[in-house]
Amino acid sequence: MPLGEIPLGVWRTRSQALSFNGHSIRYWAAGRGEPLLLLHGFPTASHDWHYLWKPLVSQYRVIACDMLGFGDSAKPGRHAYSLLEQADLQQALLAHLNITEPVHLLAHDYGSNVAQELIFRHTQQQIRIASCVFLNGGLFADAHRPARLQRWLSGPVGWWVGRVFDRAALVRSIPELYGPDTGPNESELDDCWQLLTRNQGPRVFHRLMGYLQETRAHGERWTQAMQEGGVAMRMIVGGSDRIAGVRMLERYRQLMPGADTVLLPDIGHYPHTEAPTQVLRHFREFHAPVTRRVAVL
Repeated sequence: MPLGEIPLGVWRTRSQALSFNGHSIRYWAAGRGEPLLLLHGFPTASHDWHYLWKPLVSQYRVIACDMLGFGDSAKPGRHAYSLLEQADLQQALLAHLNITEPVHLLAHDYGSNVAQELIFRHTQQQIRIASCVFLNGGLFADAHRPARLQRWLSGPVGWWVGRVFDRAALVRSIPELYGPDTGPNESELDDCWQLLTRNQGPRVFHRLMGYLQETRAHGERWTQAMQEGGVAMRMIVGGSDRIAGVRMLERYRQLMPGADTVLLPDIGHYPHTEAPTQVLRHFREFHAPVTRRVAVL
């Protein structure tokens, strides 16, 4: 049975504001139960989670924000964006909501790297992470294949690529990102375009791309934390993804002892919008024993 969507206009009316390092951040929080933090990918926003929001809210206290430089949050033009600062933002949001108990993570793409930093901080006793489910994240730099747009933005003319980026360019990137039968419709493309261009977003695309260098710089300590941190983890991967698909899944299985993985054939880089019912089912299957373990602790 398909999951009901939350239209972007309705989604926006439910947001709240947080000031973080002098910047306005839009966030969403609803539900009761164990805290579940949702971490979106590049270059999109928390609206990516809208299919899963209602069923997750029925079980968890669900929290999500548009990270700095994304969606409806501030996009300062001369800012040095960093995954580490985005992890600081997540901790500031949890503190703002007075959440002190262990937190579950559900992370996609760029958000998966933020999750890795949070797992590392868990090993340093700076935050308590109960579990993490990764969706098509670039967890290991040697298995990650950035999309063409990302490669252009990372190059010497990245600033120019962002400035000439238009809706037609967005549409051209679709075949590289989605499964053969699960691409977005025109309405979904319009929503994505609205969020991308909010607060002159394309002008900071090239600045956000610094995260690719960060994944290489911090990869070793992140991997060690995932191997030794005691955090329950599952990786759900859309197999048609050219960016962080089967190759990333295989690398995860090589590096993570007893790796818990799920492969979704014919699904691309956005499994939570392409196949939300499947993602929800695999998320719940993973979380049933995890929730029991947390309750015992």
